[in-house]
Order: sequence, then structure tokens, then C-alpha cells
Amino acid sequence: MSEKLRNVTLITKFLLMGFPDDQVLQRPYAVFFSLVYLMALMGNLFIITLITIDQHLQKPMYFFLKKLSLIDICYISVTVPKSVMKTLTNNHSISFVGCASKVFLILVFAGTVFALLLVMSYDRYAAIRCPLHYEAIMNRGACVQMVTSSWFNGCIYGSIHVAGTFSVHFCGPNIVHQFLCNIPSLLTLACSGDQTLEYVFIIVSCCFAFVCFTFMVASCGYIASTVLRIPSLQRRFKTFSTCMPHLTVITLFLSSGYIVYLGSTSKSPTSMNLFMSVLYSLLPPSLNPVIYSLRNRDMKVTLGNISSEK
Repeated sequence: MSEKLRNVTLITKFLLMGFPDDQVLQRPYAVFFSLVYLMALMGNLFIITLITIDQHLQKPMYFFLKKLSLIDICYISVTVPKSVMKTLTNNHSISFVGCASKVFLILVFAGTVFALLLVMSYDRYAAIRCPLHYEAIMNRGACVQMVTSSWFNGCIYGSIHVAGTFSVHFCGPNIVHQFLCNIPSLLTLACSGDQTLEYVFIIVSCCFAFVCFTFMVASCGYIASTVLRIPSLQRRFKTFSTCMPHLTVITLFLSSGYIVYLGSTSKSPTSMNLFMSVLYSLLPPSLNPVIYSLRNRDMKVTLGNISSEK
């Protein structure tokens, strides 16, 4: 026991090294990530503003989309600005508590996003499979409860993983080869055997996410079978146009998450692993506004009306 205690290093801060092998490219990466962040910020704020000011968009689907855009802003704001600032100032240190707080917030927002995407899938299913009872099923009170439950799910998800990650003893150096505090990278610094519980949490979470995704795909199958029975080709296209963007967003979010959490966990990951980890924070919040707005007829009509008034 005494030998084990001597090998445990008391870590009070971590060093987020980003791309250690590409020092020359750090500033271009920082500029690129800053531009993507600004685009994501403007895109999500645009959706929130558009839904807020237009009375024709006061429907459950757009109520959830507005909340999703708000969470996306929080999610990307936790990860990108601080990472870019550290890269530009060449200050890579972050305190133990600060790292734990970052991980908690990232997981809370990620868990909330996934839960909200599930809710939005159910909303589309109810709208197409039960059109006569849709307003009763998705009333205002039910929508608020679903959003509240999504936030609660995100808080539980973040708490479990933070407890599993930061309850371990760290035996190695305090260098994290990432732009941000990332659970797989932190676990490589843990003492041998201590990280088993958190790996179990990660595997269970991934399996649960896959099962939920399977149910989403099945619901899309039911929706498709209903849509194909619609005689009007225009109504078929309109119905599909509300489902396909949502399935695209879910696939993007889960696939990038799987790559990061089930990918390489070596202590010296490649630049591609690091880049994919950052894209996990950048891509979903950045592309969600584009996917939803470009494929949504109501939002394009609203935008056209605003443009014509000017």
C-alpha cells in the first residue's frame, strides 16, 4: 500500500497541449476554430431570433429547435473560446477544479442535446402518426416538461461521468494532449486499474445511445410507411423534409461522439485524433442551424417574408 501511495502524484493542474507536433499550425487552427465558432454563434442566434419573432413558428417542433439552438450556443461556448485563447497566448495550464468543471459542463450540454433530439424525434412521430391527437399530446405543458427532463438527464449524465473520472488517482504526468479536458485523455493519466469504472460508464452510455438511435431509425421507418400512403407528392416531400434533417443531425452528433470516446486513447494520440476531438465540439453546433434552416420550408418562407419587408 505504501509503495502505491508513493507512486501517486498529487495533480493540482493539467497542461492542455493541443497539437504539440504542429507548433507552426497552431495559430491557423486557432483562427479557423474562431471563425467556425462565430458562424455557429450567429447561426444559432439567427434561429432563436427567427422563431421568437414569427408567430407562424410557435409550434412544438420550433419550440424544441429554439431550445436546441440555445444549448448548442452554451455547448460550443464552453469548449472553443477558452481553447483558442490558450493557444494564442501559449498558456496551456488549467486547474484540477477548472478541468472537472469543463468536463461537467460539456457532458451536461451533450447529454441535454441528445435527450432533446430524442424528444424532437417523438414530436415528429406524434405529428405524423397521430395527427388528430397531436395538439393534445404535445401541449405546452408537455413540451416544457420534456425540455426540463432533458436538462435533468444532462445533469445526471454529467455528474455520473465526472464522478467516475475524477475519483481516480492520477499516476502519470499532468500533460493532456488535447485542446480541452477530455475524459478518454484524462483516463490515460490515471493509475492502472482505477479507470475501470469510468470505462464501464462510457461503454454503457455508448450502448444506450446506440439503442436510442435504433429506436429513432425505427420511428423514421414508421413515419416513412405513413408518408408513402399520402397521395399528394407535395405533402410527401414536406413530411420527409421535416424528418431527414433531424436524422442527419442525430447521426452527426452520435458518430462524432463515438469516434472521440471509442477511438484511440493512447497517451500520445495522432493529430487526426486531436482534430476529431475538436470537431466533436465544433461540428454539431455549427451545422445544426444550416441543416434545419436550409431543409425547412416554414423557416425559408419566414426568412423570405422578412427580406421582402425590407
